[in-house]
Amino acid sequence: MASSFLLLLFFLNLSLTTLSLTDELIKTYIVRIDEHSKPSIFPTHFNWYTTTFTTEPVQILHIYDTVFHGFSATLTSTQASSILQHPSVLAIFEDRRRQLHTTRSPQFLGLRTQRGLWSESDYGSDVIIGVLDTGIWPERRSFSDQHLGPIPSRWKGVCETGVQFTASHCNKKIVGARFFAKGHEASAGIGGVNQTIEFRSARDADGHGTHTASTAAGRYSFEASMSGYASGIAKGVAPKARLAVYKVCWRNSGCFDSDILAAFDRAVADGVDVISISIGGGDGVSSPYYLDPIAIGAYGAVSRGVFVSSSAGNDGPTEMSVTNLAPWITTVGAGTIDRNFPSYVILGNGKKLSGVSLYSGLPLNGKMFPLVYPGKSGFLSASLCMESSLDPKLVNGKIVICDRGSSPRVAKGLVVKKAGGVGMILANGASHGEGLVGDAHLIPACALGANEADLVKSYISSTSNPTATIAFRGTVTGVKPAPIVASFSARGPNGLTPEILKPDLIAPGVNILAAWTDAIGPTGLDSDNRISEFNILSGTSMACPHISGAAALLKSAHPDWSPAAIRSAMMTTASNNNNLFESMTDESTGKSATPFDMGSGHVNLDLAMDPGLVYDIGKNDYVNFLCSIEYDPKMIQVITRTPVTCPRRTAMPENLNYPSISTVFAISRQGIQSKTFIRTVTNVGPTNSVYTANVEVPKGASVMVKPSRLVFSPTVKKLSFAVTVSANSKDLVLGDSGGAFGYLSWLDGKHVVRSPIAITPIQPL
Repeated sequence: MASSFLLLLFFLNLSLTTLSLTDELIKTYIVRIDEHSKPSIFPTHFNWYTTTFTTEPVQILHIYDTVFHGFSATLTSTQASSILQHPSVLAIFEDRRRQLHTTRSPQFLGLRTQRGLWSESDYGSDVIIGVLDTGIWPERRSFSDQHLGPIPSRWKGVCETGVQFTASHCNKKIVGARFFAKGHEASAGIGGVNQTIEFRSARDADGHGTHTASTAAGRYSFEASMSGYASGIAKGVAPKARLAVYKVCWRNSGCFDSDILAAFDRAVADGVDVISISIGGGDGVSSPYYLDPIAIGAYGAVSRGVFVSSSAGNDGPTEMSVTNLAPWITTVGAGTIDRNFPSYVILGNGKKLSGVSLYSGLPLNGKMFPLVYPGKSGFLSASLCMESSLDPKLVNGKIVICDRGSSPRVAKGLVVKKAGGVGMILANGASHGEGLVGDAHLIPACALGANEADLVKSYISSTSNPTATIAFRGTVTGVKPAPIVASFSARGPNGLTPEILKPDLIAPGVNILAAWTDAIGPTGLDSDNRISEFNILSGTSMACPHISGAAALLKSAHPDWSPAAIRSAMMTTASNNNNLFESMTDESTGKSATPFDMGSGHVNLDLAMDPGLVYDIGKNDYVNFLCSIEYDPKMIQVITRTPVTCPRRTAMPENLNYPSISTVFAISRQGIQSKTFIRTVTNVGPTNSVYTANVEVPKGASVMVKPSRLVFSPTVKKLSFAVTVSANSKDLVLGDSGGAFGYLSWLDGKHVVRSPIAITPIQPL
C-alpha cells in the first residue's frame, strides 16, 4: 500500500515537471513552502513569495501562515513546473472543487434541559464553533444573542462586510464572519461570483450553511416548523455556543481547496475551538493526506487544540465510499431519528403503500387519478423524469412514477408539473433500497422504498386502467426502530489506510429541521419562490454539525480535554442499539449494521460527558502514524509544517492510539495470522478505579487482552495494554461487507468503555 502512495507521488511530480511548455492554460495551484528556509533579507513571506519563486509576476490569491505555510496563485503550467524546482517548495498541487455533503435531534442524542451535559457545560456558553460552509442568514431567531454573556476575550476574528452584510449582522452569537472567494473566482470558466444568485459576502444564498450552523449551535426558537412539519421548539446541540462563519462554498459552484485552506488558516488564527466542515471530495477519490487540503488544514487545527468534525459523505451504501479519512478528523456518518413524515400511495386495487413526503400544498383529498410509468418505454431519461424527457400527452392529468437517481429528487417533480402531471411517486431502485428522506415537493409527491415501488410497477403492468392517489399524514414522533443507519451514509472500510476504522460514529442526519435562508425556497430550486424560516434536510452534512455541537459541549464541560479525548469520549460511549433495545440495523439491507456502516455507533451525549477512560493522541503520535505508512519526511512536512525525522524502527499504523481497532490480514496468506495492538487509556473518572476487559470475539477469530485488568490510582492515571487478534482466513466468518466484527469493552461497574474490532482480509498491492 505504501509503495502505491510513493508511486502516486512520483507520477504527480512527473506530471508537473514534464508539463508541456506550450500549454499556457492558467490554473490555480496551492504551493506548500518550508517556512524555515525564508532568507532574512525578506521582511515578510509575501515579499519572498512574490519575488523569488518565478521569473514572472504571479497573481497570489491567498497567503497561508497558520495551519499551512505557503500560498495559492494562478499560474501557467510553465510557472508551476518552475516553482516545483525551487528548493524551498515541499509540494504543489492543483486547486480542486469540492461539494457539500448535503429540533428533535438534541433529545434523541440524550440531551435533557437543566441536567446532564447541557447543564454541566452551560449549553456550550463560551465555546466558539467555526463553520466552513455557504455562509449564514443572520436575521434568523436561531442566531439571537439575547441573554448571552460577552464575547470570549480570546476571540481575534472580525465581521467582514460585503453585499447585504454589515458589521451589525454580527453579535454575541455570530461573533465573526468572513468569506473566501478568490479561488472560486480564479477558477476557469467561473469569472467571479454570480451576483444574480449570490451575495459577495458571508450572507447565505444556498441555505446549507445556515442549516448546519443552527444545527450545531442554534438558540431556542419557539413555534418552529417547515410548513407545519416538525413543529415544536427548534434548537441546536450547543444552544449557547458562539458561531464564527467562514463562507467557502458558493451556490451552484461548490467549494475550492484554496479557499477552504484559507478558511482553516483564518479560523485557527481567529481563535475557534471547534471546526465543522460538511464538505467532501470532489471526484469520489480520496487523495493521500499530503495532497488533501482538508486533511492538511484539519491537522494544523487539531495540532493547536481545535476539534475538527467532518461529514463522511453521501455515497452509501457503496463499500469504501467514506471520505475525510485523516485520523485527526472526526468523521461522521448519518442515522435516522424517531420522527418521520409519512405519506401513502393508495392504489386503485385498494393497496396502501407507506412512503415519506414533506409536501405542504393543496392535498388530493382522496381523488383517484390515472397512474403512468414513463420508464415502460425503455428510455432511461424518461424513467428518471429528466428535463424535457416526458411527453405531455402521456402524463397530463396523471400521477407519474419517476425513478430515483441522476437528477435532484425535487427537480423530477418540477419536470412532471411542467408536463401537466398532477402528482409524482418517487421510486427507489435496488441501490437505494428502503432508504427514504423527506422532500418539500412542489407537487403532491410520495417517496417509496424499492419494495413498494416494485409493487406499484407490477400493479401498472397487470391493470388496464391503473389509478392511484396520495395522502399525507404530517409529522409522527416516537417512531421505532430508531436510529437506523441511513442508506446514503458513506461506508468503510477506509480506502487509504484500512488500519484506521472510518467512519468514526454516526449522528442524526435524516429529516433534520434547522434554520434556512430567505434567498431560496426549501427545495433549493430556482423556481421555488416559497420563503421558509426553517427547512428539513438529510445528509451526512446534517450529521456533522451534531458532532460539532457535541464537541462544543464536551469542551465546555472539560476544557482540558484534547480533540482526541473529546472524540474518544463520544466513540467509546456510542450506542449500537436502537430504541427497541435491539441491534441497530442498516437501512439499505435491513440487517444488523456493522462498524463499517456506523463506526463505533450512534453518539449518546448523556454518557459521553463521563466516559471513564479516554484514548488520547498527541502530535507525535500522528507523526509516527505518518511515518508508519511510509510517507517520507518531505511528504510529512507538507502536513505538519515542521521538519520530522522518522524513528529507525517504524511503528505499525494500527498502533495509533485510536478508540477502535482495525485488523488488516492478507487474504492470500495461509494459516493463522496474528497482530498485536498497543493502546493506552487515560483515567478521567474516579481516581481509584479498576477496569476489567470484556471481549466479544469476531466469528472465526481469537482475541487476547494483556493485562485484562487495569488498576488506576492517584499516581497511576495512564495504563497501556496489548490486544492480540488472531485468525485463519479460511475460518473467518465474513459478513456482506467483507469484514468480521467484535468489541473490546473495559468495565468498572459504572462505565462501559467500548471499542469496535474490525477484521478486514485484503489482497496486498
